[in-house]
Amino acid sequence: MNMRIVAGKAGGIRLSAPKGIDIRPTSDRAKEAVFNSLHSRSVIEGAEVLDLFAGTGALGIEALSRGAKKATFVDKSSESLELIKENLKKSGFEKTSEIVKEDSLKWLQKSSKSLDLVLLDPPYSFKNWSELLDAILQKQPGIVVIESNREIDPGPNWHVDSIRQYGSSVVVVIDPK
Repeated sequence: MNMRIVAGKAGGIRLSAPKGIDIRPTSDRAKEAVFNSLHSRSVIEGAEVLDLFAGTGALGIEALSRGAKKATFVDKSSESLELIKENLKKSGFEKTSEIVKEDSLKWLQKSSKSLDLVLLDPPYSFKNWSELLDAILQKQPGIVVIESNREIDPGPNWHVDSIRQYGSSVVVVIDPK
């Protein structure tokens, strides 16, 4: 699959993609729509971004390209972390990034990082949504973007800002009530 940074300082740069089906990169069309929406809400510029289940790092890198101050990429896969490192080098954002090899939920439960913007794109088979979203809520985040193959109900403590479908992906944008 061809992947690129859609817009911003590094717009147009091609990113390395996985070989196989364990990582499912977000389409350029979905990325562009989501990040244009986030930009219109003024939540990217200067933000501390968390890219959980980071995969290739494409979502966090897109945020950096569009003016985020820093991004933390969390994934437990060594292959994913190598792709993230390669893509950060290609895009020139190594200095404004942190890469963490750990289970996303475990990392979140022990982290004390502030979270302006959280990008969630776990495997479609992921089931622990309520536990994950409760852990995120404890960090008093700004906006949370969820990408899945189905509409995710975030529960009563969240306000659903928008739900959009892009091919087989459903993107839900939420913020705390």
